[in-house]
Amino acid sequence: MNYLKTLLIGGILGSMTGVYAAPPATALTLPQAIAYALENNPELTIIEARLGQAQDQLQLAMAANYPQVKLGVSYQYSNNPAEAFAMLISQRRLNFAGTDFNHPGGVENFRPQVTATYSLYRGGQDSHLREAAQLGTQAAELEQAAVRNRLVNHISAAYYAHLAAAEAHQVSQRSVTAVQSELEQSQLRYQAGTVLKSDVLSLQVQVAEAKEAEIHAANAIEMALTMLKTLLGISADEPLALKETLAQALPKPPEKFTELLAQAMAQHPELQAAQKRVAIAEQQLAAAKGAYLPRADAYVSYGANSKDVDFSTNRDNVSIGVQVEVDVFNGFATQAKVKKAEHEVTAAQEAARQSRLQIENGLKSAQLNLQEALNRADVATVSVQAAEEALRLVNEQRQAGVVTVTRYIEAEVARDKAHARQISARFDALRADAELKQAIGFWQ
Repeated sequence: MNYLKTLLIGGILGSMTGVYAAPPATALTLPQAIAYALENNPELTIIEARLGQAQDQLQLAMAANYPQVKLGVSYQYSNNPAEAFAMLISQRRLNFAGTDFNHPGGVENFRPQVTATYSLYRGGQDSHLREAAQLGTQAAELEQAAVRNRLVNHISAAYYAHLAAAEAHQVSQRSVTAVQSELEQSQLRYQAGTVLKSDVLSLQVQVAEAKEAEIHAANAIEMALTMLKTLLGISADEPLALKETLAQALPKPPEKFTELLAQAMAQHPELQAAQKRVAIAEQQLAAAKGAYLPRADAYVSYGANSKDVDFSTNRDNVSIGVQVEVDVFNGFATQAKVKKAEHEVTAAQEAARQSRLQIENGLKSAQLNLQEALNRADVATVSVQAAEEALRLVNEQRQAGVVTVTRYIEAEVARDKAHARQISARFDALRADAELKQAIGFWQ
């Protein structure tokens, strides 16, 4: 299993296309299926895009650290004495001797300019929003790990379900073949008068039941394959072949719940992401409260005023200043934003608490399911041995003519059911082991 984890986490993700991938050319083992899904599953492509959005949001928040520079040009025409007088002064064309200040006529003014502003202080809003954006990037990375954690578990469950269905299908096929053969022999014996008609009818019922079980097993194989195709990111009508990964040995018994819980609390990505979202909400609340404080901005503007588009340094001018302002009343907008942020903090805290409870419940369920499956596997192994021996003895008795065909059928059915229980318990244990690993955040 350590090899599998190394294979999954050691840089196999590659590029993600976001479209249906071509089906694999060879039959896939479980590690290969997981690696293929990590490259092609559309949910991972979606979460990758969300991570990109979080990184873009961080870059947007970082923009407040830099000056804002704008280049512009304006045109103005006015015969308003005050405005015209101001434009003449700005253009360095004021002539006291030849100007009628009450009737200056129309004056045109072109002004190309460069303006730079820099935020000196905004009540800490910029720093809090920047910290929230950094936490958002970390939360997106943890959410990506959580998706991978769930994906590996789902692939493992579908893979083991396919193997279990395939083995169950083989058992059901053997059962159909055996019962069908026995039915044909009993029909010959019935014609010879050595077997009762009721025995033949019982065998016909048994053949129907065996065929029904075979149909269910075959359908289960296709259902598991369809689920796997969805997880692997390939079309449902594309071929897919699987092969068993070496010997599927039973997993080890689970550790104590306290030890498992400590691992989950330390490394589970969903819990860590929920805690990051609480920190994000707290930073956004601090930013909202910063709107109560004054804001200070520095600015510089350089341009030139002229009656035409001709630029001249003889008519240029520079304005430099600092502006401080504070909201006295804005229709309770700041108060509403603070309350909204407070509610978001409460929601994030409760979501984190809910995540913890869900992780604890999932962990406990996975631990109990694994232990139950292992116990069932032990019982099923003994049951298979007993059923095989019972069938052998009944077959000898039947050959000697001391038991009926009905008793032989019962022994054969018991043997097949014992094998089915053993298959179910073994793969249930493997699925429960994968579920337990997801519960502790193993697959990242």
